[in-house]
Amino acid sequence: MPISLTVKKIDGKPGQVYYPLQINTIPKPVPKAGEILVKLSAAALNHRDFFIRQHLYPGISFDHPLLADGYGTVIELGPNPSSTASSLLGKNVLLTTTRGWESDPSGPEDPSAYSVIGGAARYDAGTAQEYIVVPEDEVVEAPGHLSSVEGAALPLVGVTAWRALVTKCFNGDVSAVKGKNVLVTGIGGGVALQTLQFAVEMGAHVYVTSSSLEKIEKAKKMGARGGVNYRDGDWEKQLLGLLPKERKFLDCVVDGAGGDIVSRSCKVLKNGGIISCYGMTLGPKMDWVAMGFLKNIELRGTAMGSKKEFREMIQFVGEKKIRPVVSRVVKGLDNVEGIDGLFEDMRAGKQFGKLVILIEGESGDSPKL
Repeated sequence: MPISLTVKKIDGKPGQVYYPLQINTIPKPVPKAGEILVKLSAAALNHRDFFIRQHLYPGISFDHPLLADGYGTVIELGPNPSSTASSLLGKNVLLTTTRGWESDPSGPEDPSAYSVIGGAARYDAGTAQEYIVVPEDEVVEAPGHLSSVEGAALPLVGVTAWRALVTKCFNGDVSAVKGKNVLVTGIGGGVALQTLQFAVEMGAHVYVTSSSLEKIEKAKKMGARGGVNYRDGDWEKQLLGLLPKERKFLDCVVDGAGGDIVSRSCKVLKNGGIISCYGMTLGPKMDWVAMGFLKNIELRGTAMGSKKEFREMIQFVGEKKIRPVVSRVVKGLDNVEGIDGLFEDMRAGKQFGKLVILIEGESGDSPKL
């Protein structure tokens, strides 16, 4: 019988507990009217999965499969399928990662119905399983140049990066990115790397931060103009020295760490510059400083993205033949030891790119930087 992967509930306080992974045997699902059955071949981890295991994420489930990222093949349709669903039969697809957010650039139309899938109480969907039934409109045909591993690495980081960069920094105008100076913090994580790839392809001058010189050098090979170590006390001064003479300021910052990013980047941002913050790994609070309002800086929060942004992102990836960066792959959804190792990579910050589980169907080979 098919299997799924969930977290097992044990006693412990949020932030102190670490829920173990649990393999479950489940019946093969059958699609109803308006649904499709997807045979999954690869799935990927995100930081939210690590937070779920520590009970540091809201609305978690111990019954629903983990993981939001998945790549698979449509193998069965429900009764009376639409023409769109019929055209997907036998095609490789990517699953949308959220529910309850169609197109509003401000945020989910109905916050009470909104959730990321995977280990979530609100929706039973999750990609850490061999088969999944989803509504017909919750998949997008995968770009043909991507392997299953690369495809699984794309969805959540892709839509998060797209929204943080395009929607939030440039008000949805891809053409406005060209020639602008963009700082991407914490290079090595999935969203940061995807933002780098998108911004470079759009013609931006991209700069990065990291505590690892090796990661900065890898980013430069991917098109970054330069980078600085965020542990240096004067990194913003160093960054200013890297900027081109004709544009000695940043237009926007895409940040996933929080901390003192406002006070540090304000010194380099232009008047009216934007900080697009998609995460706060350094803590749940950030300081706002006087220089922020004196320079008319805008701090814009952003999380995941809408179905419309997801589809725009997938189209761009297909047109530009972008390949997501994969850090490491393990084989087998029942390989608990190997999957635990991926989580340990995340805990230690070792990864440069996405951490992927190859469920079946390929060798797992993928570009690694």
